[in-house]
Amino acid sequence: MPQSSSSSSPEFSSSDPLRFVSSIPSPIRTVFLLLAAFLYSVEGVTDSGNTGAQVAKPNEIERSGRNIHVGVDAKTIQEAIKMAQPGDTIHLEPIVYRDYAGFYGKKGELGKPVILDGHGATLEGSDPIDLEKWREVEPSLFANDALLPKLDEAILSRWFFVWNGEMNHMGRTSKGKKAPFKKLQDLQPGEWTFVVDTERSQASSKQLFGTFYLKLPPGEKLAAANIAAPMRSAGVQLSGDNAHLIIRNITATHPYNDGFNIHGDCRAVVFENIRAIECGDDGISAHESAEYRVEGLVSIGNSTGITDTVAAQTSYKNVFIADCHAYDLFFLNNGRYKLENAVVWSVSEHPLSIGAAANEHVELDLENVLIRRADKTEPALVQKNATLRATRLTLENMEMTVRGVASFDNCLVNGKMLPEGVAATGADKISLIRKLVPSAYQARFQQP
Repeated sequence: MPQSSSSSSPEFSSSDPLRFVSSIPSPIRTVFLLLAAFLYSVEGVTDSGNTGAQVAKPNEIERSGRNIHVGVDAKTIQEAIKMAQPGDTIHLEPIVYRDYAGFYGKKGELGKPVILDGHGATLEGSDPIDLEKWREVEPSLFANDALLPKLDEAILSRWFFVWNGEMNHMGRTSKGKKAPFKKLQDLQPGEWTFVVDTERSQASSKQLFGTFYLKLPPGEKLAAANIAAPMRSAGVQLSGDNAHLIIRNITATHPYNDGFNIHGDCRAVVFENIRAIECGDDGISAHESAEYRVEGLVSIGNSTGITDTVAAQTSYKNVFIADCHAYDLFFLNNGRYKLENAVVWSVSEHPLSIGAAANEHVELDLENVLIRRADKTEPALVQKNATLRATRLTLENMEMTVRGVASFDNCLVNGKMLPEGVAATGADKISLIRKLVPSAYQARFQQP
C-alpha cells in the first residue's frame, strides 16, 4: 500500500507566490494576508464530484487541530471518533485492528475536516471462532446454534468463514448466485453449511434461527483449524448526517457486509487510498443521499466492487477492481455517478450494470476506464432509464447492451470503435496498468 498522506504543507518551487508575498513591505503584507484569509473564510471551494458541496483544497485545511492516537489518547477507534472535533486528526497504527470505524452524525467544518488516517491500518471484520461455543456432534463435525446474537436472510446470504486465511462462501454470494446449503451428509472436509430451525424461525419475522456446521478433515482438532467468522458488518460505516470528513490509508477486510458502507446524508466526504478486500457484500457502497469523492480505491474479492444506489452522488478516481463475484460495477436508481482512471479484471457474473426503475433515472460517466473480461463473456448493460456517457472507454472480451441512452467518445468495445466511423484509441491502457494494477495482477494484463 502506498505511504500515508503527509499532513505537512507541501514544498514550494522557486516560482511559488509566497516568494512574491514575502517581498512586499511588512505593513502592506499584513493587510494582504488578512484580506486573503477573509476571502478564504467566505468563499468555499466547490468539489466537482459532489454537487454543490464545499470542500477545502488540501492546502486550505487548517492544521491547528489535535492529533488523537488510538491506543494512546483513546482506547478504541470509536472512542477517538467521538472525541474528535473539527480540525482533529485520528491516527491509527499500521497494524491489524479487529474493530471498525463508525461515523454517526459526525461533522467537521469547511477547512477543518475531521480526519481518520489509518497509516496503512487494516480493519479486520472477522474474529477467530470461540471454541467453547462449538460442539462436536460427530467425528470431525462441529455445530454452533448461536454464532450471532441476531441472524436474518440478508446476513445469511452474505455469510462466509475465513478458513486458513481464505474466504470460503460455499458458492454463495450477495447479489449473485447462491448454491443451496449442503445437507450434512454431503458435507466434505473444509466445508460448512447452515440448517434452519423451522420451529423457531417464523414467517412473520425476519429473524432466522438455526445451526452452523463445520466439517474438518479426519483427526484435525478445531483449535488447529484456523477458522474465523465475520463478526462485524463493515470496516468503515457512515450513517446519519455526516460532513467534512477525510478517511484515508485504510484497508477493510472480511466484514459480512460492505468494506465501506455509506448511508444517510453525507456532504464533503473524501476517501483517499482505501482498500476493500474479501468483503461479504460490496467493496464500497453509497446509499440514500450520500455524496462523496474517492481518490484511490482497490476492491478485490468482494461480492461487488462498487455498488451505489438510491439518490447518491459519487465520484471515483484511480480505481482497481478484481476477482469480484456478482458485479464489478453496479449503479442504480436516481444517482449520479462518475468513474475516472480505472482498471477492472472481471470474473464476476456481471461486469457493469446501470439500471433504474420506471420512475427513476440513473446517470454514469466513465472516463479512461479499462474493463477486461477474463471469464466467460458477459455484456456490460445500460438498462432502460439509464444514461451512460463514456469517454476513452475500453471493453475487452465483452460487448455492451444498450437499452437506455449511451454516448461514446473515443471508445473501443470489443475492438469496435465508437462512435462508428471515427478513429478511436480507447483508454490509456499502458499508463492505467502501470499506475493502478497491483504487482500481483500485472502478469494477467501482459497477456493478450
